[in-house]
Amino acid sequence: MAERIEVLLTEQEVDKRIQEIGEQISRDYAGKKVHLVCVLKGGSFFMCELAKRITIPVSIDFMSVSSYGGDTKSSGVVRIVKDLDEPLTGRHVIVIEDIVDSGRTLSYLLDMLGSRGPEDVKLCTLLDKPERRVVDVKVDYTGFEIPDEFVVGYGLDYDQKYRNLPYIGIVKFD
Repeated sequence: MAERIEVLLTEQEVDKRIQEIGEQISRDYAGKKVHLVCVLKGGSFFMCELAKRITIPVSIDFMSVSSYGGDTKSSGVVRIVKDLDEPLTGRHVIVIEDIVDSGRTLSYLLDMLGSRGPEDVKLCTLLDKPERRVVDVKVDYTGFEIPDEFVVGYGLDYDQKYRNLPYIGIVKFD
């Protein structure tokens, strides 16, 4: 089955919104330091661009979790592939995710990270699909709410393809 990509959000739209989120985080945490926890692999593109736009001190760490495999829908089974390198005790943590879909993965992850003693844990996502939510997850910073379509680009992939697109596109199967 062949696939094609239709542009949903242009590179310019994404860039502008990331700038706005960076400014908001900088205001919300003025005088403090934030610790960004990137959910790999998709969140890395977003986190790098966002970190450059935050004007307060920033530290970063990475986690890798899996709930998709090679499918286009979350399986609901969360597996930690790579855990954090640094403790979270006393830190202002912002989890950086590429997309919030069902909420299963993020609910599990936020609960787990919250149990590690941070000052607080917030969630920042580039994309949100609220109509797909099956578990209630509070998203503190949202780039864009999008329709229930399978999207790629800006770090999001379909079976490891299309991460490097500089825009967000919808995968259409022919």
